[in-house]
Amino acid sequence: MSEITPDIVEQHGLSPEEYERVLAGLGREPNLVELGIFSVMWSEHCSYKSSRLHLKKLPTEAPWVICGPGENAGVIDIGDGQAAIFKMESHNHPSYIEPYQGAATGVGGILRDVFTMGARPVANMNALRFGRPDHPKMKHLVQGVVAGIGGYGNCVGVPTVGGETNFHSAYDGNILVNAMTVGVADADKIFYSAATGVGNPIVYVGSKTGRDGIHGATMASADFEEDAEAKRPTVQVGDPFTEKLLIEACLELMATDAIVAIQDMGAAGLTSSSVEMATNGKAGIRLDMDKVPCREEGMTPYEMMLSESQERMLMVLKPGKEEMAAAIFEKWELDFAVIGEVTDTQHMVLEFGGEVVCDIPLGPLAADAPEYDRPYLSKSEYAKWAGVTPMQGAPDTNDPGTDVLTMLASPALASRHWIAEQYDSQVMGDTLQTGGDAGVVRVHGTDKALAISTDCTPRYVYADPYEGGKQAIAEAYRNLCAVGARPLAVTNCLNFANPQRPEIMSQFVHALEGMGDACRALNFPIVSGNVSLYNESKATGGGSAILPTPAIGGVGIIEDSSKMATMAFKNAGDAIYMIAPEFWAKPDPTRSHLGKSQWLNIVHGRDEGRAPPVDLAAERGAGQIIRRLIEEDLLSAVHDISDGGLAIALAEMAMAGGIGAETQAHDAYTAAQWWFGEDQARYVLTVSPEKAEAFNRIVAEGPETPEAEMVGFHRIGTVGGESLLGVSLTEMKAAHESFFREWMEG
Repeated sequence: MSEITPDIVEQHGLSPEEYERVLAGLGREPNLVELGIFSVMWSEHCSYKSSRLHLKKLPTEAPWVICGPGENAGVIDIGDGQAAIFKMESHNHPSYIEPYQGAATGVGGILRDVFTMGARPVANMNALRFGRPDHPKMKHLVQGVVAGIGGYGNCVGVPTVGGETNFHSAYDGNILVNAMTVGVADADKIFYSAATGVGNPIVYVGSKTGRDGIHGATMASADFEEDAEAKRPTVQVGDPFTEKLLIEACLELMATDAIVAIQDMGAAGLTSSSVEMATNGKAGIRLDMDKVPCREEGMTPYEMMLSESQERMLMVLKPGKEEMAAAIFEKWELDFAVIGEVTDTQHMVLEFGGEVVCDIPLGPLAADAPEYDRPYLSKSEYAKWAGVTPMQGAPDTNDPGTDVLTMLASPALASRHWIAEQYDSQVMGDTLQTGGDAGVVRVHGTDKALAISTDCTPRYVYADPYEGGKQAIAEAYRNLCAVGARPLAVTNCLNFANPQRPEIMSQFVHALEGMGDACRALNFPIVSGNVSLYNESKATGGGSAILPTPAIGGVGIIEDSSKMATMAFKNAGDAIYMIAPEFWAKPDPTRSHLGKSQWLNIVHGRDEGRAPPVDLAAERGAGQIIRRLIEEDLLSAVHDISDGGLAIALAEMAMAGGIGAETQAHDAYTAAQWWFGEDQARYVLTVSPEKAEAFNRIVAEGPETPEAEMVGFHRIGTVGGESLLGVSLTEMKAAHESFFREWMEG
């Protein structure tokens, strides 16, 4: 074994203080295998050592929550003895280094997190952040990531039903690829990861172990230096066809009573899966490394334990079930090997060539891993650091129609059709909606449907982490309500830069505080998630931190899918209403928010002002009324107002329906405030004349619950014609489709 020198310790991502903790935990010097295991288990990616303290503050419980954070994915009750299982995870650094495989294996990993718990995956989503389109690497990165997501998801046969894609120079050297999967299972057949039963066999299933992905978790826990290309060997290689076989084999075995515990081999591979299973079961584990299926000659225990080869699972079986389980995996042409057993030692013991090559107490590896309370700025200190001040001298517009064309042609608001057409959204035959406020999939064989949305507005979070954190949750809530779903729970992917910088840690702490307050106010708990830190790059010159990006994945239930709402204008003569907080019904122009708006940035090149405040009582009130109106079948179209304000929401509804509208501004507001302000808790909806009386009655009755705020509604126009704001729909569609077409063909 190699001598452990300070250089070797540093290469493994451990600080001198952390290495002292390793020595104290072991009572001796580690060997190289043990050092590698500590390295990956104590990496930021696996241990959450900078974030655990603050994650504990998030609300995670509700009567419908079956399993919150701590397992492979969150589980919620969706009625009729069924559960939805879902999670979102990052694959950021690998996707920058090798975009196709980085994105593909991100999809593969999140699929495994969901089917590990007994669910059949029914939908994929994603949240992507790229740098400037004119950056020399960006077209290659976009093409590779989109192809990787489509290539893996399409081959596995799980529909990709929506997502979001943003561009900003802060992501030039560190793109974000966040993948989300939702699955459905019987609520009484959920599988967990706690290894129990001394002597129970531990089995390895799936693909063979190779040398790809070694130190992937450690690489994902550091910022990029100029040598990002040299880290290509740390990126895993995926095989979606094997993953499909693995899904079917696991679900077949899960239909028996053979499985005691099951865990995906994700980040840190065999190390994290075995440590987590033993720790969760308060047990020990012994593995015979000679029995690990390997696809390369001469692999060492160090390489086997740290490899992140894809499409692999670890299971604990009941005694005597090995032969039956082996037959299932052999039928699906997958590897199956008994590689160890559960013990009562609370140690991880590895044997190789007849010798013990690792003996580590599990406490120091997992429960006693470092936990840091990193210093962070107060909200006022952060605002001063970020230079956030109220906008001075807000501009106005004389031609909102021309501004809409400019905005629709911009990378920020252009059609994402070029991306969506590369994903199979219809496989499985249960997809009911894509391209609207939320993706919607029928729960197979029922009248129910699940609605899924991914949301975050990083420019708001940068300007005001607390309000931006609230807004990310509130927008997910709105998008679910807009299709008629009752929001149930949230998963997240918390993407931030270096937590050792107090200003970055301030973004993280205050964004989580805002998220937590929003989740409590909206009864919308967080049941799973992922933290991705050190998302910054020195490769772009001078250092570059991403915008703080707490991506939110929301899931809701539609009890009767036939009542699902869509955003497309339907019928000429329908009245158009904006439903919004009371200040819009009783005009207060000081509240109309152009700060940090897309209009201000795209049309005027100004990035200034504060993020819009989020009134959570108004969000809840508006959401309750919208859901009731949809349930009563009183609306012909619904769309939430977000990026670009009212004008862009109307344009999207008109283009989706192929029909225009006559609209009026409110004379209490400037044209820019009215059409392009990005105030929150607002929706556009349309109502046919014969339903106007019932609509007025329900809106007048207000929200169902006392903690929800009364909202106002204002008639702003009528559906009809072939134009909007003086611009033909033909011109709008051409502008909307132009960016990706010209960029990819150029």
